[in-house]
Amino acid sequence: MPRNAPPLKYTRLDKALYEYLLAHRTPDDALVQELRAETARLGEVAVMQTAPEQAAFLRLLVAFGRCRSALEIGTFTGLSALSIARGLPSDGRLTCLDVSEEWTGIARRYWERAGLSDRIELRVGPALHELRSLSARPTFDFVFLDADKPAYPDYWEEIVPRLTPGGLVVVDNVFRHGEVVQSGLRNAGVRAIRAFNDRVAADTRVDSVMISVADGLTLARRT
Repeated sequence: MPRNAPPLKYTRLDKALYEYLLAHRTPDDALVQELRAETARLGEVAVMQTAPEQAAFLRLLVAFGRCRSALEIGTFTGLSALSIARGLPSDGRLTCLDVSEEWTGIARRYWERAGLSDRIELRVGPALHELRSLSARPTFDFVFLDADKPAYPDYWEEIVPRLTPGGLVVVDNVFRHGEVVQSGLRNAGVRAIRAFNDRVAADTRVDSVMISVADGLTLARRT
């Protein structure tokens, strides 16, 4: 830190403060509560579901940005897609890429019940292959990336050219549970996220910021 710099300004979250945070947002409706409960019954993999405050944040970002065309890479049981689609206008479109028929089968049921199936196109298959099959033109106003971490750099290079001017990409798990700052950890996932975070921060095609929501989000706007 430079000499005479102002003190760092942040608040550490403990369980009590996090529960306070969750209590002070628009409550989940019954459909979202049911989706969360069904996902929880899947066991340990349920940790992949988007956090409650993160889902609300995605919906607000899409609505505030008046986004009309969105892309999601990594859908799981569909909560993040549900949130994004709810932020879109009635003629907006969301394209979802995921490799699992099983988990996205759950997602489809809840999208249907929410009356959002007409806004969402799901493509099941290897996400990078599906992404490369999409038009290379700047098409998307909003992208949410929450897929296999070692492939983040490859996804990034396919995403940025497909963002409209001023389009926003939101990247999940950039803290890697805090492991990105633990120098002794050398597993492939941590190394990949560290390298990816450095890459985004240096990318002159975007303006970016990393924020402490859930497991860390990076927001990057196409310049």
